Amino acid sequence: MLGQQQISDRLEIQELLTSYSHAVDRRRWDDLDDLFTSDAVIDYTASGSIRGSLPELKAHLVSIMPLLLSYQHLVGTSLLTVSGNEATGSSICFNPMVIDGGQDAPPRVFFCGLWYHDRFVRTTAGWRMAERLQELSYFYNFPGGQPPGSAPFGYPA
Repeated sequence: MLGQQQISDRLEIQELLTSYSHAVDRRRWDDLDDLFTSDAVIDYTASGSIRGSLPELKAHLVSIMPLLLSYQHLVGTSLLTVSGNEATGSSICFNPMVIDGGQDAPPRVFFCGLWYHDRFVRTTAGWRMAERLQELSYFYNFPGGQPPGSAPFGYPA
C-alpha cells in the first residue's frame, strides 16, 4: 500500500507531466522553466528534433512549431518509480498534428506515437524534470514520408 508521501509524490509528478503538455500545446514556452531543472538534458532526436538544454529546446520550439497549425500531446499510462528525492518514469504520448496542406489543398493531419522517458528530481520548488528522452514508435501520414532521423512506421528507433 502506498503511503501518503508516495501518493503525493506521484500526483505531483503526474501534474508535472500534464503541465508540460499544456505548456507546449498552448505555445507557452516560458512555462517550461517551471517544469525542468536549470541543467536539464532534453533529447528529442528520435523524432527528428534536437538534443540540448532547456534554453536551446525553447529556441528550437519557437522556430519550428509555427510550421504546425495545431497539435496536442495526449500523455498517459505513465509508469513511475519514486525513490526518495529522485524518480523515473515512462509515459506514452499520442501527438496528432495539423500542417498546412499547401496551395489549394486542405490541411493535413498526421500522427506521432512515442514514449517519454523521464528522470525527475525533487527540488525546493517541487518536482522537476532533469532529463527527458523521446523514443519514437511511429509517424503516420507524415507529409513527404518519414521525417529525417525517424524510425519507419511501427518500428522503434
